[in-house]
Amino acid sequence: MFPPTSLLTTLLLALSIAASPVEVRNSPVTLPIVRKLNVSDGTINLLKRDKSYVVAIQERSFSALDRRDDSVPVTNDAAVGSYIVQVGIGRPATTYNLVVDTSSSNTWIGASTPYVKTSTSVNTGQLVSFGYGSGAFFGTEYTDAFTLSDGLIITDQSIGVSSPSMAFGFAGVDGILGLGPVALTEGTLNNQPVTQIPTVTENLYNQNIISQNVVGISFDPITSLTGTNGELTFGGTNPAKYTGSIAYTPITATFPATFYAGINGSITYGTTTLLSAAGIVNTRTALIYVATDVFTEYQSATCSTLDEATGLLRITSTQYSALKNLNFEIGSSTYALTPNGQIWPRSLNTYIGGSSSAIYLIINDIGLPSGQGIDFILGYTFLERFYSVFDTTNSRVGFATTKYTNATTN
Repeated sequence: MFPPTSLLTTLLLALSIAASPVEVRNSPVTLPIVRKLNVSDGTINLLKRDKSYVVAIQERSFSALDRRDDSVPVTNDAAVGSYIVQVGIGRPATTYNLVVDTSSSNTWIGASTPYVKTSTSVNTGQLVSFGYGSGAFFGTEYTDAFTLSDGLIITDQSIGVSSPSMAFGFAGVDGILGLGPVALTEGTLNNQPVTQIPTVTENLYNQNIISQNVVGISFDPITSLTGTNGELTFGGTNPAKYTGSIAYTPITATFPATFYAGINGSITYGTTTLLSAAGIVNTRTALIYVATDVFTEYQSATCSTLDEATGLLRITSTQYSALKNLNFEIGSSTYALTPNGQIWPRSLNTYIGGSSSAIYLIINDIGLPSGQGIDFILGYTFLERFYSVFDTTNSRVGFATTKYTNATTN
């Protein structure tokens, strides 16, 4: 933890009590992230995993209605096609590789590396579980020291402790780092259906390690199997990772998107409006998902065909030349996904089960018609073009352009 008398901490605390929402820049909790693609995990499997998680988001939201009676190194793990963060738990710390998930909030371990108990480990005696569509875990709640970087330790952090036999769909990783709203933890302690569990970000804030409950996320496009391509920043943003200023929009009131990093927005292809509705921002899904009727319109407008080998839309070089921007109008700003930003990196085609000469689109079908309350999901292929900020303190989500927004790397 940073000394409370340090100049930086004093400045951040002063900013946090300002009368209007402020942006904390140069957060002290910022470290690089790395992404790698597992060549043994084909796109069709990634698509199936993505879609099963999309279904879980939708089903979890409806069950929620029933219940109403700083930065760390990250890699894109092959086994699940998601970004992975390394953390330490216990003192001395054991290192665990956790999936970064903004659409769930429980943090848990044990899918691969066994939990090593130390003097800081406390068994609360509570059973904890959660389902993700593409996987699930069952285990026991502990509190323990939680290390994000050298010398940066959260005390008494709640974690779920599972085992390989009780964690399903997480081969190759150790568990989840839940960065979503704390309300998503409600009901995960099996005998306490209305209890909420403080998240890692909340405890960073509550223990005065960061001055605001904010996470900034930077993902850069990647065209090779491995490479450093971004960062997580807890407590603020890193101006070096974006251009211009961050534009914020309030969390939507639309159910069920309001349970997540939900936003209102419109989607246009060229000048044709395809959708005006609520959706969510999600680091866990790879692709961009839109409601079925919108997907059909997009497919027609791009003259694309469904590729059986990958499950993605495929276009010809001539059709690529005719592609128009896919615009996301969020708040008062428009974020244009260029033609190059709408396609999977061609240098990685063979690693996802596709043809090296093909052009695949990253827009896919959410599986339900529009009007369901989550009509689009912006996965990490969107976030690789735009910097994102999840600001729980002020109930808002922010975006900014980056030097890769108009890149032609794909």
